[in-house]
This record gives sequence, C-alpha cells and structure tokens, in this order.
Amino acid sequence: MIQLYNRDIISAMDFDRETLDYLFIEAEKIRQELSTKKILDYCKDKIMTTVFLEPSTRTRLSFQFAMTRLGGLVIDFGLEQAASIAKGESFEDTIKMVDGYKPDIIVLRHREPGSARKAAEIASTPVINAGDGWNEHPTQALLDLYTIWREFKRIDNITLGIIGDLRYGRTPSSLSYAISKYRNVKIYYIAPKELQIRREVLEKIDKLIEWKMVERVEEVIEELDVLYVTRLQKERFTDPLEYEKLKGSYNITLDLLKKFRKIPIIMHPLPRVDELSQDIDSLPQAKYFEQAENGVYIRAALIKSILTR
Repeated sequence: MIQLYNRDIISAMDFDRETLDYLFIEAEKIRQELSTKKILDYCKDKIMTTVFLEPSTRTRLSFQFAMTRLGGLVIDFGLEQAASIAKGESFEDTIKMVDGYKPDIIVLRHREPGSARKAAEIASTPVINAGDGWNEHPTQALLDLYTIWREFKRIDNITLGIIGDLRYGRTPSSLSYAISKYRNVKIYYIAPKELQIRREVLEKIDKLIEWKMVERVEEVIEELDVLYVTRLQKERFTDPLEYEKLKGSYNITLDLLKKFRKIPIIMHPLPRVDELSQDIDSLPQAKYFEQAENGVYIRAALIKSILTR
C-alpha cells in the first residue's frame, strides 16, 4: 500500500489497488461514525485551504464538508476575480503566498493542465489536485470507484461504458487510470470521433485492461454494468462552431433505456446539461446524486490519511 501521510495527490495513477481498497473501507468507517455524530475529531486543529481558480460547486463543497466533518477548519481562497491573481499576480506567487500561511493541506483547482503538479513542486504543504483543466481529477475517480464498489461489492470483472466528451473531460482520464488497477475490467469509450478519448490516456492503460472505442451507446449498453455519462465541456472548446455541431451528439433518456433488456447503473460527475434526461432520476439504476454524496466520505478518508498517522 502507498503511504499517504503528508503526500501530494496529483494523479489517479498515484494510487495502487491496495490503497484504493483501504480508502473505501476508511470511507465506510467514517460514514458509520457520522451517522451518530455530526463532527469527528480526526483533524482537530488542522487547516485546509481550498484554492479554486476555476468554477466548482460539488467538488469545492465536498472537500469543505469533508474537512469540517473531520473536525478541521477550512479557509477558502475566494473567487479568482476578487483575488490578486486578477491583478496580474503569477500562479507561482499565489501558491507561495498560500503556502506561507502554513495550512496543513491545499486543495487546488485550476484551468491549466499540469498546474497541480507545479503547485506541489512549489508548496511545502501537501497539495490535492481537484481538477487541472482537461487533464485529471483524481478524487473524482476515487468517488466514482467507491460508488461502483458500494453497488457491486467489487470492482474486478466490471464492464464500464464512458460516454460523452472524452477528449476535453478530465473525469474519463482519471477514472480510466484508477479502474485499470483492477482485474478483468473492460471499458467502452462511447463518443463521436471528434470527442474520443485522448491517445495519452490509452497509452497509460493499454495492456492493463481491455478497451474499445464505439460511437453509439446502443451498440454496447446491454454489456455494461455501469454507464458513466459526461457533459460536453463547452468552456474548453476554442471553436464555438465545433461545440454547436457536437452538443447534440448524445442524449441519454428514459425512452432510450427502456428499449433494452438490461439497464446498467447510471453515473455522472455532474453538473449535467442536456446529455442526461431528468426523467431517469427516478430509476433505481440512477446513482449520480448518491455518487456526489459519496464524495464527502471518500474525500474525508483521503484527507484523514494525509493529515494523520
């Protein structure tokens, strides 16, 4: 198992299988403890700084709730527009300044790929990557796998379909890296050619798990245990015309799912736009709000492991 104490978490590749399984069990213990007590004391007198230089709702709140439930304090950096970075301060100087206030952990989101690794090289404080552009989102992969593990009591022998914007989305890459630690896993990447998974992702998982690219969910849906839906990353398109062309290329609806004998569990990192119909919400297979809730427990397990021996 990888030693997590005082460690940076930059990539889903930072975890091995033993560490992932350990975090799932820790998350279950924290969930159980929080069922009888609102605030625990694992991180009493510890301070987290959340530095989100790109918009976020679920991830920011999830980290803040996780730290608060562990008994720690949270100092939020605030909106980028109101910070000195809007006046021209460099990213490097911002990280040095935050690190100089001596938090116990920094949670960073930034629009530039590679920014979390750069921050970790600058800061003496442990850094958690909460999303660096289109590159990675390792703690989202944690909660995704934790959700699958709770649903099936295993991750081995899972067939996963990831549909949507696989080119610009950071969640498909981190999920691919994390699930590749398990046995007999198969991933179908479901997207138009223009939005298919990036080559560097495939190079990292090739020979670890089986994968295949397809364009239509109908081709594979009855083989899937999990259908992981992602939104089109409008903010990452440099050409608005390309976005308009592709935005309607997939849409998961109840009518579509009813055509098949088997409906897999449906997951989504949220927020959704028009790629996942609200009429699916009532299905027992719809797990995306439970998935978001799971983020608090698994992130709490990770924070506890980084901050305590």
